Amino acid sequence: MLLNLSISPYVLTCLTDVTMFATTLQNFHHELKTQVFVIPETLKKAEVGIEVASKTLICLKELVEQEDFEDVPHEIHFFKHLKPCPMSYLIYFTEMRTCEMRKPKAGASFQIRFYKKELRKINKFFNHNMHFVRYMEEEHTYLDHQFFTRNTQQNFPMTPMLYHYDYPDFSSAYDMLWAKVQAMYRLIHYIRDALKTLNSPSETVPLPQKYHVMLWSGSKTALVELIYALHASQYLNHGLSDLSTLVASFEGFFNIKLDGVYKTYGEIKARKGSRTKFLEELILKLEYKMRQDDV
Repeated sequence: MLLNLSISPYVLTCLTDVTMFATTLQNFHHELKTQVFVIPETLKKAEVGIEVASKTLICLKELVEQEDFEDVPHEIHFFKHLKPCPMSYLIYFTEMRTCEMRKPKAGASFQIRFYKKELRKINKFFNHNMHFVRYMEEEHTYLDHQFFTRNTQQNFPMTPMLYHYDYPDFSSAYDMLWAKVQAMYRLIHYIRDALKTLNSPSETVPLPQKYHVMLWSGSKTALVELIYALHASQYLNHGLSDLSTLVASFEGFFNIKLDGVYKTYGEIKARKGSRTKFLEELILKLEYKMRQDDV
């Protein structure tokens, strides 16, 4: 379960310090990894995920209620980057549970038709909100004061379907919508995986390779360093892919098993001197190649 965060008077004076929020979100991601993603049964996974996300939001709400934000930039940062994380998982797991409960119980063709209908609903959602999605994905900031502060809610009402998540002192105009956008991206992957399973015959026939097999010939520590760098950059899937998904993708692409990724990352952080040796090696080798090509 989430760590019990007792709020001392000293902590309250430093409430807007990102450490308090960061600790809560770190606990949240740890619980996702250790208590949610490890559950193989989809409906059970969704139910536990809802519980973990809900408790995290309650914890964040209590922290915010104790003392207001120090200034508008802190408020914008919270509603744009922090709160939408657990909120998006709450929406995602809720939608996943709804799909699992509503899908036809028998008949692959009926189930395929159901999932395709859900994908059409998601496409309609993105089409309806295309301007906001574009604003966020292109990392604009000129409307942040309207979208991610609480003093403009009367001009930007909550999305009706999300009214049950609405707490006036814990909601900006569009943090709910941004959370749902992230949730819908995750739901697309969930539905596509379900369709892939349904469309796969019982005895799969190997397909011809569309690309050459790639094998990682460097150290596993170097690969972990690269994965963490890409995850920190948020350049993959608009930063919506969690670390475990990235690790699994690299394992599949390079046909390698990465055990103890979090432990390896801890060892990288504990290095003496430079902590990004592999990334710096890449820079040196690329610059050397460019110099050679210029000759």
